[in-house]
Amino acid sequence: MHDPALFPSVFEINIDNEGKAAAEKAPAETDAAAAATTVTDVVEAADTAADEAAVEHVPTFAELGLPRAMVRELTRLGITRPFEIQAATLPDALAGRDVLGRGQTGSGKTLAFGLPLLARIAEGKPARPHHPKALVLVPTRELAMQVADALRPLAKAMELYTGTAVGGVPYDRQILGLQRGLDVMIATPGRLGDLIQRGACALDDIEVTVLDEADQMADMGFLPDVTELMAKTPAGGQRLLFSATLDGDVDTLVKRFLNNPVTHSTAPPAAAVSTMDHMMLLIPPQEKFKVTAAIANRPGRTIMFARTQMGVDRLVEQLREVGVRAGGLHGGKTQSVRTRTLAQFKEGRMSVLVATDVAARGIHVDGVSLVVHIDPPKDPKDYLHRAGRTARAGESGAVATLVLPKQRRSTISMMEKAGVAKPAEHRLRVDDPKLVELTGAQEPSGRPVVDEPEPRFQRGGQRRDGGRGYGDRGPRQYGDRPFRERSYGDRPQGDRPFRERSYGDRPQGDRPFRERSYGDRPQGDRPFRSGDRPQGDRPFRGDRAQGDRPFRERSYGDRPQGDRPFRGDRPSGDRRSAN
Repeated sequence: MHDPALFPSVFEINIDNEGKAAAEKAPAETDAAAAATTVTDVVEAADTAADEAAVEHVPTFAELGLPRAMVRELTRLGITRPFEIQAATLPDALAGRDVLGRGQTGSGKTLAFGLPLLARIAEGKPARPHHPKALVLVPTRELAMQVADALRPLAKAMELYTGTAVGGVPYDRQILGLQRGLDVMIATPGRLGDLIQRGACALDDIEVTVLDEADQMADMGFLPDVTELMAKTPAGGQRLLFSATLDGDVDTLVKRFLNNPVTHSTAPPAAAVSTMDHMMLLIPPQEKFKVTAAIANRPGRTIMFARTQMGVDRLVEQLREVGVRAGGLHGGKTQSVRTRTLAQFKEGRMSVLVATDVAARGIHVDGVSLVVHIDPPKDPKDYLHRAGRTARAGESGAVATLVLPKQRRSTISMMEKAGVAKPAEHRLRVDDPKLVELTGAQEPSGRPVVDEPEPRFQRGGQRRDGGRGYGDRGPRQYGDRPFRERSYGDRPQGDRPFRERSYGDRPQGDRPFRERSYGDRPQGDRPFRSGDRPQGDRPFRGDRAQGDRPFRERSYGDRPQGDRPFRGDRPSGDRRSAN
């Protein structure tokens, strides 16, 4: 209700004096129009104030019911207000209900399921060995590492332990973590299934199960594995399913495993495209690499997407040959290489990351200002998730798609399905100033990139699996160990017993003393090798005992009878002489 006193001009019209009303008809109409404008302005102002008040009254994490220790840790991390998806899902998730959440990339889905998960399992008993209490299933190793990094400080504040189970790394550390007792297991379906088959992990105690990026797991063919794993969890446990899109095979999981879920959708999948600039760069085929290299050499962080693993490796090699420091990321690389490459990109040691769609889901890197589709995606969902690597959490960004003449029609159709209506088209060549204006492209130096060796002792820190990282002890300098002079025969007390190692003078308690002289060996050892061998051994060749072979002087041509014939005088019937 609006106060009528705010609108005085409406009630000051003199309706009793018809003459004056007729005479002043035109001014009255003008005043009425002004009054109507005033009413509209006041109503709009009131609505704006109401909207601002609604924004200001977004509940805090404490008001949403999170434990104090968790709120303090969030404040220490600089997270003071929940995102929209978090504010919407936290009350139901904390109450133990099954939740179906959809939010665009960069909307804060990780904490939307991570916060209630940690809060709920912190109320119970510690985890038993090999029996985690909460399970988070993700499609890729990189996303597992990212979720673990986001939840680890919060879990520590709640005195909980987290661990990862992903492929490409040894089993030993993952099994050791399970033996010690993990409260939260963050895993990819394949490796978790292997650990269960080995008897290292059981899902009997799972209280909360989370599926993150469920639609991608279905697209990657993980649906049978995910179904089998979820069937091993207790039927009465809580299930939380989060993704940027909820369609297709995800419905099968929802109907089978979620019990009367509460659905929260903060934005449609195509809503993210409105927060970034989209460009189609129409280029001649013979200049595709030159244009790519110029864009890659721009200032700022850039992610480029190629369709195949071979295409990624080839493009990275070509970019480094012309002077662009780039790194590749795809599923064919070992986990250590993938982790190191992503860390170098996040730390700014390389400015260009070339990847397949393995990096299109869930990987968050701050400050990515441009995403480039070297190969235009065929699926609109892939376009959305690739583009979602920029313009995250309210930041600005741009998305450029390199399009050859034969790809133009199919690319426009795909982008329209993704929600990009009438994308801007630009026909460019490598020397076109418009390319610089749109992307900040710069010509590469042409000098091949030479990798600098990493400092050996500066790669320490907490390992992903929660153990001590390489280099945690700090650099070892010469002289760090306690000084002791290592002189022959002068070992300090507390080490092996002191003994002077002189030839033939060994102290008592060691092997018996004996002087190693030729022909004078004590009894019980091997016999002398001199000419006085004791009885029972082989006879001395110069004085052979009776019954042995007779002593004979071996002279040429005088072999005793019964031996092989002399070769110089072979009897008849034998082989002929070589002559």
